[in-house]
Amino acid sequence: MSLPQLSPELLAQQPAILPDYKNLLSLPEKIIQFGTGVLLRGLPDYFVNKANQQGIFNGRIVVVKSTSQGGVDAFGLQKNIFSHSIRGIENGKQIDEIVINTAISRTLAASSDWAEILKCAHNPEIRIAISNTTEVGIQLVEDDIHATPPASFPGKLTAYLYERYKAFGGTDESGMVIVPTELIVGNGPKLREIVFEQARRHNLESGFIEWLETSNRFCSSLVDRIVPGKPDAETVSELTDRQGFKDALLIASEVYSLWAIEGDEHVKSVLSFAPADKGVVIEPNIDLFRELKLRLLNGTHTLASGLCFLHGLDTVREAMETPETARYIADVMLNELAPAIPYELDLERAREFGNQVLDRFRNPFIRHLLIDITVQYTAKMKMRNVPTLLKHYKHSDEVPALFAKGFAAFLQFMRPVSENDGNYFGERNGQPYPIRCDSAAYFDAQWKIASSPADLAHRVMSDQALWGTDLNQLPGFAMAVRENLNVYSIA
Repeated sequence: MSLPQLSPELLAQQPAILPDYKNLLSLPEKIIQFGTGVLLRGLPDYFVNKANQQGIFNGRIVVVKSTSQGGVDAFGLQKNIFSHSIRGIENGKQIDEIVINTAISRTLAASSDWAEILKCAHNPEIRIAISNTTEVGIQLVEDDIHATPPASFPGKLTAYLYERYKAFGGTDESGMVIVPTELIVGNGPKLREIVFEQARRHNLESGFIEWLETSNRFCSSLVDRIVPGKPDAETVSELTDRQGFKDALLIASEVYSLWAIEGDEHVKSVLSFAPADKGVVIEPNIDLFRELKLRLLNGTHTLASGLCFLHGLDTVREAMETPETARYIADVMLNELAPAIPYELDLERAREFGNQVLDRFRNPFIRHLLIDITVQYTAKMKMRNVPTLLKHYKHSDEVPALFAKGFAAFLQFMRPVSENDGNYFGERNGQPYPIRCDSAAYFDAQWKIASSPADLAHRVMSDQALWGTDLNQLPGFAMAVRENLNVYSIA
């Protein structure tokens, strides 16, 4: 028997799936969100949905897609409703639940719906903007904020805020709380700086600059929840059978959740969904949360993903079930990264957090693909790991051997063997894999001119434009990388 598709029509036919669906689907729009990715849907959208179901926030989300796929996609087919499988261990108890999320009201494509997106700026109730455009999304580029649409996310946001300023005459009440979730240090001030620069480059009036300054809050934030990409076919089949309907937008996540937001009482009043879940933390300073997560969870992911993938493994779970790689992951996290976090904190606190992360990596329900972790590999290595490496050498001349091993695997992973229409591919055991990184062309050129893997390592590690420093100057590190690179060399 063919199963029905998740949709408002299905909820009308089977209200037991979500008894209060009619009220939830009629709530007003209060948030504009730049990005459709699983992390946003699995964390911020999860919190908003939970608050709505508790009658706390009572608002929905307009989602902006960076590109248009054309035709009727899954969001349109299901009217933006999706199911969320949450599985794992919490306080020694196994959790296995499915949540129906109705928080998204509309999904608009920037490429084709820009005028409609700007109309949202005229809605006085939309006072919150959220984003996740990956680490490379928050960058200053040459852009035209009057284009339909601007090319970059900061350009789009500047245009949106300018439209709102004009719509409400720059009143203080029309200001917004902007919460980027991109995993870069100080993402709020960084985005704010770029928006201000775009406003200056476009010679926007001083009144707009003043309104940006006094009426809008750009809040740094940190998101922490493992939400892999689309679940594998086996998981989809299992959950579909359990639910009794098909869901093309199905996501799965671990139980653990944290959204730490830097803000004051005004921010708390606007982000009124926060009390719905203890995982939303709004505090004046979130540096500790950020550093622990960025350096230990994400930093370990980055160092280990290429290494484990080149060892023939496909998921984090497989890596944690393989003694050699599981030992590497634990040792590099607890013994090399934890003592070198570029933030003053107690080592035992860092290792306590690290051990919690290892338990999360072992979650038997999560299939987190290593190849997905390598997306924008170079930017992640620079932002997540290089500061830790430099901090290590401030206190010790001992070579971080495990770090060097992971860095060598990164260099080998970034060796393209083929290219097709600007898309680069490496090779593992005779099979191609995608190198989804903005630096893929750079590495392709470097590997082609290098006389040997050792020469490649020297060239790349000395590139101060790439790393912000000359990694060859760190005592013994370059030699350790070269020695490990020979292990992964295919030539």
